[in-house]
Parts: sequence; structure tokens; C-alpha cells
Amino acid sequence: MIKAVIVDDEPKAIQSLTWELNGFKKDLTIINSFTQPEHAIAYLQQNDIDCLFLDINMPTMDGFQFLDKLGKQNFAVVITTAYNEFALKAIKNEAIDYLLKPIDSDDLKETIKKIKKHYTNSVAISKVEETLINFNANTQKNKVTINADGKLIFLNTDDILYVESDGNYSTIFLENNQKLVVTKKLKEMNATLPEDSFFRIHNSFIINLNKIKEFVKTDGYVVMTSNQQIPVARQRKSKFLDKI
Repeated sequence: MIKAVIVDDEPKAIQSLTWELNGFKKDLTIINSFTQPEHAIAYLQQNDIDCLFLDINMPTMDGFQFLDKLGKQNFAVVITTAYNEFALKAIKNEAIDYLLKPIDSDDLKETIKKIKKHYTNSVAISKVEETLINFNANTQKNKVTINADGKLIFLNTDDILYVESDGNYSTIFLENNQKLVVTKKLKEMNATLPEDSFFRIHNSFIINLNKIKEFVKTDGYVVMTSNQQIPVARQRKSKFLDKI
């Protein structure tokens, strides 16, 4: 079943679209709707969905600003608006379709077909990813699987220097001044990395214990082999000293 969310500042528009989508109950269910885009972003950052019906013209934040603030997403986006001049921009923002209000039933049927195709492809890709991740976890003990930039990257743990939190994202800093931005919180990254060689030294940092060059006790920070200085949180200092 395809799980959908509606974001529109007009309650009547949500009611109208909900009524139209109820004609496709065997394929799609609306699990939530929002008139406040800020509330929708908070929800989408914590919950998995398959499709988002997004209004463009909203007073506090337009639909394109909404997508920018939300960041990368795996679900299908359908733009809904009363103005047809946004069609090209919708495509550039990787929306799978564009519905002009008042929504035509035939147009909606075609949109549902596209959503179903996107959903089927996503499920197939997820199964392939799961197989590859499980294979890597069971056969390559010194590697971790990272999903970034639409790719599965199999990283050698010895190539990772440290990981820094950026809200709902994390940046992995690698040898040779390379870095990867992933859509995982630091807590999730901490669960992914092997605990025998990685340690969450601060609310914002996980370090590779094998890449520490110095520990400056007086000022409470470590120096990595890249010369990056990373603070040691007071409440984590004792566990850190036990680790090293």
C-alpha cells in the first residue's frame, strides 16, 4: 500500500484532494495532512512515506522552499497548484508529476499510475540494497555500507577519520580530504560503525580511535591524523580514556 501525505495551507483543498484520492483506496492511503509546512517537515523527518502531494503557493513557505528545507528524499513528489507557470520548475525539482487545481480526475488517474511505478521501482531497489548490505556485513568485516548521492558505497573503515553531525545529516570525513554527506543522524551512524574502533566523543562527533594523533588533556580535545581538532565532551571523557 502506498502511504501518502498532503501539504496544503488551505483545509478545503486538502478535503477536496482527499475525496479524489479516496477513489484509489486499493492502491493508496493518506496517512496524514498538514496546513503548516513546518509541521510537515518535522513529521517527514521522522516518518517514512511513499508519496507527497505538495501545494506550491503557501504563505509562510512555498513548496520549493519546503523541498529545499526538507533535503533529499526517497518518496515521490506531486506538485499541486492553481498556477500553471510552475510546471518547469516542478520538473527541475524532480517532482514526478504536476497537478493543476481544480484537479481533473483523468489527470489524477495518470498521476496515480506514475506514483505506482515509482513505488514499485523503489521497492525493487530497496530489496537489492538490502541484499547487498547483508552480503557486505556478513563477508566484509572491515567495511561499512553507506547510502549517499544515490549510490551504495562500501567504505573501508580504516579510510574514515571522523563523522560530524549536521542535524538530520552526517558528514563522513575520509582520508585524502574527501568527504561524504549522508541522510543519517549521528545516532544512526554510531550504530552503523564498529564500536571497537569508533567512539562518539561528543554530541556532534564520532572519531576513528585508530586515527588519533594526540590527546590534549589540558584543553580537552583530540588531534586527528588530519590535524583536525575535535572536542572531548566532559561526560564522555572517562569512557574515552577507557577506550584508548
